[in-house]
Amino acid sequence: LTEPAVFHIAHAGLGGRESVPASDLSHGERRRLEIAMALALRPRAFLLDEPKAGMGPEGTADLTTILADLRSEAPILLIEHDMDAVFQLADRISVLVYGEIVASGTPDEIRSDPKVRQAYLGEEESA
Repeated sequence: LTEPAVFHIAHAGLGGRESVPASDLSHGERRRLEIAMALALRPRAFLLDEPKAGMGPEGTADLTTILADLRSEAPILLIEHDMDAVFQLADRISVLVYGEIVASGTPDEIRSDPKVRQAYLGEEESA
């Protein structure tokens, strides 16, 4: 492998797994391989649609760390249902309910937004 390829593989959390065929990688490792492949293209932005889907808690935590590091490479547009990860990673959040944006703002603004709390936490709106 070339030096840049090894760098991208390591950056995506797969250091030491360079010689393992993709078909032998776990689900989480395949997600990391996808990130390494994207890094090799030197993207101007990352568009990630539920990158944590199907992962367990340990893989989710590892991927959150990797994604936090990716922010220094290029902006990330992340579609994700793992709200803990969203709040850790996002500078700005837009919340959709049935395809409609109900709120946009910083993580703190979104956490306290009554429409978001009602839609995602089942809380009643106060009168």
